[in-house]
Amino acid sequence: MLSLSGVETYYGQSKVLFGMDLSVKDGEVVTLMGRNGMGKTTTIRSIMGLTPARAGAITFDGEDIRDWPPYRVARTGLGLVPEGRQVFPNLTVEENLIATHEHRHGSTDPWTLQKIYDLFPGVAARRRNMGNQLSGGEQQMVAVSRALMTNPKLLILDEATEGLAPLIRQDIWNTLDTLKAHGESILVVDKNVDALTRLADRHYIIEKGQVVWTGDSDALRADEELQHRYLGI
Repeated sequence: MLSLSGVETYYGQSKVLFGMDLSVKDGEVVTLMGRNGMGKTTTIRSIMGLTPARAGAITFDGEDIRDWPPYRVARTGLGLVPEGRQVFPNLTVEENLIATHEHRHGSTDPWTLQKIYDLFPGVAARRRNMGNQLSGGEQQMVAVSRALMTNPKLLILDEATEGLAPLIRQDIWNTLDTLKAHGESILVVDKNVDALTRLADRHYIIEKGQVVWTGDSDALRADEELQHRYLGI
């Protein structure tokens, strides 16, 4: 479904990604992990066209999207939950969701407002509130809901639970479990190894802009030295 091969991305003259390789198959949950500043968000921005890659290949559903503008990337079926949530503050929760609603890809069971409200009762309860009246956890739930309302082929979450209270974090993990059970394809960036190894099929660890390890949850859980070397503080 999604494939990155040899991706190189810069900010000005500063090179951040040094031949990034990554793939996500249909119906798979994949994680991207690593310490802060190693290129995780830059990888997501490169996929979405927000910080265009200068070299390498980015393909989605068989199409080369590396040089596409962000709006076109989004329309092809990539739904982003960005770092920092970025909920529209001057719109109500319901308006945030309606603003992104699309059904381009022929799903037989598309996401609707009612399905979102069934998945997130807390979002339903706050649907008349403005975006700037929400807590951080509520904003994250709206951000996930907003991405789902685009009816994406692949859902991407950048720092899925960063800065959230433990109970809200668990709500997010429970939601991702539900989405996985329904066959949603997901790429998630986060630091919670325990939660990620319970949820995901495969993992990539990134160090200084390139993949240094990839494998399944059993292999990652079993290798404490690997976790300490690349994921420890």
